[in-house]
Amino acid sequence: MGTVEETYESEVRRKVTRTSYKIQEDMTDEEVRRKLFAAYVRKASMAGLNGVNGENGRRTSSTTTTTTMTTQAAKLYGKDLSVYDDLDVDTLLSQLSPEEISLLAKEVDPDDNLLPPSQRCSYECEKEPTGPLDRKKLIEHINKQALETPDRPEAKPFVAGVIRGKKWEPPEQSEKEREADEQIAIDMGDEYEHALNDATQEEIIDLAAILGFHSMMNQDQYHASLLNKGQPIGLGWDGVTKATQPKAYPAEPPNLTDIDKTIRQVQEDDHTLTDLNWNNIKNISDEKFESLFEALPENTHLEVLNLTNVGLTDRVALKLAEALERNQTLRVLNMETNFVSPPVIVKIVKALLKSRTIEELRAANQRSQVLGNKIEMEITQLVEANPSLLRLGLHLEYNDARHRVASHLQRNIDRIRQSRVGVSSS
Repeated sequence: MGTVEETYESEVRRKVTRTSYKIQEDMTDEEVRRKLFAAYVRKASMAGLNGVNGENGRRTSSTTTTTTMTTQAAKLYGKDLSVYDDLDVDTLLSQLSPEEISLLAKEVDPDDNLLPPSQRCSYECEKEPTGPLDRKKLIEHINKQALETPDRPEAKPFVAGVIRGKKWEPPEQSEKEREADEQIAIDMGDEYEHALNDATQEEIIDLAAILGFHSMMNQDQYHASLLNKGQPIGLGWDGVTKATQPKAYPAEPPNLTDIDKTIRQVQEDDHTLTDLNWNNIKNISDEKFESLFEALPENTHLEVLNLTNVGLTDRVALKLAEALERNQTLRVLNMETNFVSPPVIVKIVKALLKSRTIEELRAANQRSQVLGNKIEMEITQLVEANPSLLRLGLHLEYNDARHRVASHLQRNIDRIRQSRVGVSSS
């Protein structure tokens, strides 16, 4: 057992206790392999915790780069730790028995999404399935087990009309509290008192609806008051509230835009086409997307492009980013609910810096719901460098990114408003 004191540049000292093992001459090969296995695990844990790399004792960190040892380095089996740097891990693992391999697997939890969950956890259930799942029998078994399980014995049996335990009694109010409650009164004036005293039940319900007291009425009474249809019969204050059949909201009509025709209009730079809407159109081929995006740089009239829920992928989204760099008329781009990855979204936001005509970009609800800190910081820096962007539709998880983006967009809006006021005044 030895103690090593480590000193870093920040004058932080810590003591690490290390244990040394000895190999006796009468040990069997199995015991030696186990000792080597323990040494390997020990070395891996020490390298991860202490950050000591080989012989030079240099520690890699973002704030400090040197490490000084005030005492002699710890030894393992009478040798320095640097001796084990050239140890062949594959050879060592090939000498382990199945029991030792299973023991090592319990200590390792690989963070690899390509591995199935059964191989990423230490769950070991070697019991063979007894047969296919029968949900009905399972529920019957659970109910039978619940009925056969005896209830907990009660300390005092239940008797109707007899209070078990101590009855709760509200604390007595002080003299000052009673006087304050008695003095509270609302004086609304003779006019309002007379109006409320003579008001009918329907008029009071209408007044509650106007004031927003939703808990005092049901939905039928509330909507009847707002639409001035008269209150339903039998649904006053003392009426029985009945469930109403929900009104079916009509489905949105399908998008009947002719894809081929609109592509030709964009290619021919048709002055009548300023708003292109392909929202919710299914099964658009990548060739048609590419034809549209190749025609965008030469188009000088299209201002609004809506591509929501059209199955946009990374390959065609990169073509869109290239087209945005050369287009000079597009102001609004809506590409929500598609399959674009976060790095491609960064390239699209970066493309806006060259054209500087896009005022509104909406790209939320993509393949990845969470962009990540690195992607959000890149988007934030690109937005802060864009003087023309006014609205951004993206879900940013981190408060710093949201605050910086919102502040910059507000500054852009204020600058444009001030420029318009200056032009109008002059």
